[in-house]
Amino acid sequence: MGLLTFSINVTVDGCVDHQEGIADDETHAFFTRLMDDGGAMLWGRVTYEMMESYWPAVARGDEEAPPAMREWAIKLEAKQKFVVSSTRTSFPWANSHQIAGDLRTSVQKLKDATPAGVLLGSGKLATELDRLDLIDEYKFLVHPRIVGRGPTLYESGLPSTRRLALVSATPLRNGAVAMHYRRVRG
Repeated sequence: MGLLTFSINVTVDGCVDHQEGIADDETHAFFTRLMDDGGAMLWGRVTYEMMESYWPAVARGDEEAPPAMREWAIKLEAKQKFVVSSTRTSFPWANSHQIAGDLRTSVQKLKDATPAGVLLGSGKLATELDRLDLIDEYKFLVHPRIVGRGPTLYESGLPSTRRLALVSATPLRNGAVAMHYRRVRG
């Protein structure tokens, strides 16, 4: 069984608006390594549609992009992508599949079938999966910014506190810090 790892860009004050982070070569290289290490991607429909609206064009060369972004886009194109959606059933982007039905059962089956692990990149979906006790690890890229507004991590709350053990903290040259935590159970 693979681990479910929640990874997202977050500012010091908890904002997860994708436009508020540092989008440079170092950041893209960090997420490319994370994606390389995992067996599949997991998103909610809204995140999937945001990704689908841009990255396939970068992978095809239809959008100008620096080499690090193009590398990410090409690898993302080839990666298995799973989307939790009850409203959309067609996913034409290469290697995209719907996750439907009971969320706990479907995501547990995905974890069981993906020994290399599943990388989760949707904030709202992460809250639901954390409520179902399915997230095993957290890899946050904490950006040196205070936004003071916007969507935040777990803004709709969790039923109880999650205890985490620090695995590593790695500073990047751009000032962001890659934080890796493992869930402490029991």
